[in-house]
Amino acid sequence: MKHGLDTSQEIRQQIWKELGRASVDRHHAWRTPVLATLGCDGSPNARTVVLRKVDTNQQTLCFYTDARSTKVSELTKEPKAALTFWSGRLNWQLRVKVEISVATDGPELQALWQRVQQSASAGDYMATEAPGTERPKGFGTAQNLSGDHHFALLNAQVLQMDWLELGHGAHRRARLSANTWQWLVP
Repeated sequence: MKHGLDTSQEIRQQIWKELGRASVDRHHAWRTPVLATLGCDGSPNARTVVLRKVDTNQQTLCFYTDARSTKVSELTKEPKAALTFWSGRLNWQLRVKVEISVATDGPELQALWQRVQQSASAGDYMATEAPGTERPKGFGTAQNLSGDHHFALLNAQVLQMDWLELGHGAHRRARLSANTWQWLVP
C-alpha cells in the first residue's frame, strides 16, 4: 500500500483498488461493510453485508442476499442506501451513498447461483423460512430446506463517497463522485 497519497486521482484509484481487493480477499476489512437502509416503518436499519463483486468502470458494488429478507423489502420501497467501510490497516473510513437494485432472476443471477449452490452457504438461500423468522425453543441450528432457492443480488450504483484518512497528526477527508472531487474539513 502506497503511503502519502497526494492527488485526488491517486486517492480515487487506491479506494477502488482496495474495494476490488476486498471483494476477493476474505481477510480484507472492507469485505464486510455495514449497509444502512430506511426501514419500512421509517426508522433506520443497519446490518453487515459481504462485498462480492466490484466493477470499477461501472462504479458498482454487488452483494448477495435472500430475496425474502427485510433489506429487500426496504430497498424495493426506497432504493437509496449507505455503506460504511472501516480499515484499521489503512486507517480509512469510507462512507458510500448508493442506489441499489435487486435482481431475483436473469442470466447473471442464474450463473452466480450455479456457483453458490455448490458452497456451504447454499442452504442460507434454500431455507423454507425467511431470514429473521422466529424459531420454536429448542429448535437448534438445523434448517428446513426446500428445493427452491431465494438467492438475490443487490447491485449498488455508487453515487458519492466520503473518504476519511486518520493520519498521524493530521487527518484528511474528501467527497468524491464519478466526476467530482472536493476536499473537506475532517
